[in-house]
Amino acid sequence: MRPTSQISALAGVIEQNNATGTVSYWRGGGHQSEADRNGVSLADYVHALYGLLRQKRVHRVAIIGCGGGTLATMLHYAGAAPVVVDIDPAAFVIAHDYFQMPAAIERRQSDGATFLKRTRQRFDAIVLDAYMGQHIPAHLLTDAFFTSAKARLRPRGLLLLNLIVADDADPLPHDIGTRLRSVFRHVRLLDRPGWINRNAILVAGDVARLHRPRLLMTPQRRARSLAAALKTFAFRPVLDRAP
Repeated sequence: MRPTSQISALAGVIEQNNATGTVSYWRGGGHQSEADRNGVSLADYVHALYGLLRQKRVHRVAIIGCGGGTLATMLHYAGAAPVVVDIDPAAFVIAHDYFQMPAAIERRQSDGATFLKRTRQRFDAIVLDAYMGQHIPAHLLTDAFFTSAKARLRPRGLLLLNLIVADDADPLPHDIGTRLRSVFRHVRLLDRPGWINRNAILVAGDVARLHRPRLLMTPQRRARSLAAALKTFAFRPVLDRAP
């Protein structure tokens, strides 16, 4: 048996390490997900999102963008009740068949903005981690979307956005952060200054007492490197930008 095998799956590529059980998923030029054999993420930003959510003791969480479903799987293991929203039903097949996302996790095939407009549910947190290639769809970064998200949050709830930041000079997190501030009173940026092509997380809502997340769910592999990576995250100011 080859130590590593690749499988073409629904316009993407799944790579499985037969020795370690590690699974990776690429689609549209982007690395969508990576996990151990139990579906626990091997991506530092997913553990950062998870750590922030656990600080708030969330229960009901809407995750817009499925990928490998690793964040939903980890929250499910912790006793939360996530609902995963994705416009592509194939995403749920990949998350279940290759990344062990439990069948008990609720899934909704829908555009994220449409889901928030139509649902009457209230959430402790909403996570936006939806990408088309290397970019978040523009309609998910509008005042209208942020207003819909705020309306569906419970008191003291959180909206979290996973961003890909080119470098320290990239205006993206500040542009979106300024837009968020037109809807949410409090916004913070968890970032990794000095790194290129990095993940950063914008958090809006009841953010005052959040602190840098640490590794709370240990994967079967890379636990030490993930714990070290989380220590490189830090909150930094969102710089006001002209609209």
